[in-house]
Amino acid sequence: MVKETKSWSSRQKKHLLLKIVVPILLLGIAYRLFIVSDPVQPSPATPLTDDIPPTESDPSDFNDEDEGPPLPDDKCDLFSGEWVPNPSGPDYTNDTCPFIETHQNCMTNGRPDSAYLYWRWTPHDCELPKFNPVKFLKLMRNKSWALIGDSITRNHIQSLLCMLSKVDKVVEVYHDEEYRSRRWSVPSYNFTISVVWSPFLVQAAIFEDMNGVSTSEVELHLDKLDKKWVHMYQNLDYMTISSGKWFLKTSIIYENDKIVGCHNCPGKNLTEYGFDFAYRKALRTVLKFIATSNHKGMIFFRTSTPDHFENGEWFSGGTCQRKEPVKEGEIEFKELNQILRKVELSEFRKVKSIASQNGVNLKLLDVAPLSLLRPDGHPGPYRHFYPFAQDKNATVQNDCLHWCLPGPIDSWNDVLMEMVTNG
Repeated sequence: MVKETKSWSSRQKKHLLLKIVVPILLLGIAYRLFIVSDPVQPSPATPLTDDIPPTESDPSDFNDEDEGPPLPDDKCDLFSGEWVPNPSGPDYTNDTCPFIETHQNCMTNGRPDSAYLYWRWTPHDCELPKFNPVKFLKLMRNKSWALIGDSITRNHIQSLLCMLSKVDKVVEVYHDEEYRSRRWSVPSYNFTISVVWSPFLVQAAIFEDMNGVSTSEVELHLDKLDKKWVHMYQNLDYMTISSGKWFLKTSIIYENDKIVGCHNCPGKNLTEYGFDFAYRKALRTVLKFIATSNHKGMIFFRTSTPDHFENGEWFSGGTCQRKEPVKEGEIEFKELNQILRKVELSEFRKVKSIASQNGVNLKLLDVAPLSLLRPDGHPGPYRHFYPFAQDKNATVQNDCLHWCLPGPIDSWNDVLMEMVTNG
């Protein structure tokens, strides 16, 4: 295949070369650093092994008419609001919940401040009830739910399990060899809830160790769904899907079982595509399948969430040291997140009406705006156990992507329950 590069307009070139090259270089690698599969033991820092160059995309995959976000399904926009003080604090702690992964167990790891625990998301135009685990389990009697995606999905299901385990026994009934895909049961309600490891949602051969160090490019099939979630799809009553930053990884791109190009593969003599090209194609495959599937349950497409590295990135001293939420307008999405968000919202908008016509209950779980306002909610250096115990001036890599548990991610469950009960 002759090597070529898809051309952009001069405006797009300037836009990417000046604004996105640094975020992509840094955040793509940072994300791989923090994708740790072991649910208990911390892993050593992932070395810097790959450079991510400026990315380019096929202009035919962008349409300015699709940039606007879909209109909210409900009378109240649950995703437009603010974080307000919550004196009662979280519904669980590190002592009461056994499901918190080591890297997100900020209190156990010695985070000294606790103000980040005392806030609650409140929409502007309506009341959002707190998550009620008893009511939730009654709704879930004889039902099944799967959360499908990457390590943020795992972060989310641990929050949900912590809340459910406060009122009933939660039992693990399955895990794969690497503990990436797992399933739990609440026997008294015959409710099963699973996390399915599928970071691309489409078929992908991933060659990396448990610390995220790659030995070869990802082999990414944009037109084939990942069987790990498709085989269980029609038997699920509820499903949450998400993806995003994994598309920054170096990959060989396939369609119709043929190589059509690659992302970040200098020297391969292949057409170079941007990560957004692959993400758009993959989401289109996934969402079209869902919208035309005649599925009778409820399906949530969750938007990708922002990181909050400041004053650098993970390898250059980037930290997240804020102690409280910010107000709307005080912080903006980084260019990388803007691109991911543009793809997500436009592709969702395209299939929403198709899903409705086919009786598929597909909803947008747009947690990105509310998550953007919580730069205080990440583990930071406290992804490690007491990182400054030996040296208060120690240089420690920060995690400003995942969320402390308990923490802001718990409010996602408030929103989910409202959408289930009134959606």
